[in-house]
Amino acid sequence: MDAAAPGRALMEVEDLARVYTMGGTALRALDGVGVAIGHGEFVAVMGPSGSGKSTFMNLLGLLDQPTRGRYRLDGEDVAGLGADARATMRNRKLGFVFQSFNLLPRATAVENVALPLVYAGVPRGERRRRAAAVLETLGLGARLDHTPLELSGGQQQRVAIARALVNEPGAILADEPTGALDSRTGLEIMALFQALHARGITLVVVTHDPEIAAFATRVLTFRDGRLVEDRRQVPRNAAAALAARPEAAA
Repeated sequence: MDAAAPGRALMEVEDLARVYTMGGTALRALDGVGVAIGHGEFVAVMGPSGSGKSTFMNLLGLLDQPTRGRYRLDGEDVAGLGADARATMRNRKLGFVFQSFNLLPRATAVENVALPLVYAGVPRGERRRRAAAVLETLGLGARLDHTPLELSGGQQQRVAIARALVNEPGAILADEPTGALDSRTGLEIMALFQALHARGITLVVVTHDPEIAAFATRVLTFRDGRLVEDRRQVPRNAAAALAARPEAAA
């Protein structure tokens, strides 16, 4: 994980806007957003469908480019970067977790996790060693050579999280990471996220669910393309919530 520079935000946007053109009509998905996310924060991004939260996530993740505004990632203005430079920065500084897991169906768990290392030019033997080590820390040491179809939904999401972690990024961006999971497995994933946060990893999680946002230390709420609320909170403890469930006591 990249070392944090004292007093500097990891992600900082100013007057960020994204306008799409559909059928000759301009759709303002994001409009004049300004916010800074510090190293080691756990931020939930909330809002109804069409509020701009996913667009915001895509811009933070360098998966899209703004129509207007500035974005500095770890102090570097990314506006002038070409596609290759953006891809390199994305692979080096960011990890991604998606609702649908986005795993290669015919690849094993360890092969899926090693993919970012392929793009980083890491030698094959080292790729497997590092991927296996991360999977081991997430409780999947016995599942290294299982394909996604041989894993439960929660295990697949842990593989996706391992893939996000394997390059030791500065931040993990997660888009509805519990949306395809049952409530208990969702709690397990949030407990894992809180454990990663305790290790100093920055987490930005998009969710429509207030119960999931309750596990973050900060909540950004979007509506109609604008940031309408930015509040800090004492987070709910996911591990304690999991232990208190009747299934855990059985």
